[in-house]
Amino acid sequence: MVEPSARPLALITGASAGIGECFAHAYAARGYDVALVARRLDRLETLAIELRADHGVEAYPIAQDLAVFGAEAEVMQALAAHGRHVDVLVNNAGFSIAQDFAGVPWARQRDFLMTLIVTASGLAHAVIPGMMERGRGAIINVASIAGFAPGVAGHSLYPAAKSYAIKFSEALDAELRDKGIRVTALCPGSTESEFTKANGTADAGHGAPGFLLQTAQQVVEAAIAGNEAGKILVIPGVHNRIAVFLMRRLPHGLVRAILMKGSARFRLPPEPGTLPGTGATH
Repeated sequence: MVEPSARPLALITGASAGIGECFAHAYAARGYDVALVARRLDRLETLAIELRADHGVEAYPIAQDLAVFGAEAEVMQALAAHGRHVDVLVNNAGFSIAQDFAGVPWARQRDFLMTLIVTASGLAHAVIPGMMERGRGAIINVASIAGFAPGVAGHSLYPAAKSYAIKFSEALDAELRDKGIRVTALCPGSTESEFTKANGTADAGHGAPGFLLQTAQQVVEAAIAGNEAGKILVIPGVHNRIAVFLMRRLPHGLVRAILMKGSARFRLPPEPGTLPGTGATH
């Protein structure tokens, strides 16, 4: 039987691209073994080979749909089979739905909630006892500056889910800081990734001028540095911190009106058949 590595392990969800992939590279460069969780096994295996070659660490590809009920148990079972426990959890997996709430089937909205809220919370619940027992650990929940924004048309669940990630992180920090566990909510703004391609709004751009668009690496380095410094909230980029300040200080109605106007180009029509008059039967 192969003895488990003595290196610490970082578990990263949504690791097949974008911010998640950058987290994998960043922790591997710091000497962590990495558990890579996403649906696309081919991408995970390619990334695992790269990380092993570049950093001399172990990498465990775990193909898992986090929208499935009980997904966190499947992930933890896969790690247990390798004799590993989690020292760092990065809840990064997520997506957005650009249509109005009723504009897509409920199953897809449910998958969103399962991935961003239920399974993310389940993974935290699974790893915290071991971290408490060892007296150390770290959790980074990837939120967004959208978590400070009012709800607008389209992407109906997204601000609420990201607000949940922020409040959840604050609560965990209050419960776990004196037990040696650092908890951080990462709140990036517009970031270079496959995010807009995945939700179908790539043609609308990223929502920020090019000089305000951050790289995934910049976001990840800020997150890890902030977590290691014990920060509960990390908002990478001065422009994003200004945006959050204004959203918190300006009248709610004014902020909502501004965001409603700006977000219109990121709102897609409903999927055929989900609303009356869209051309499909029910």
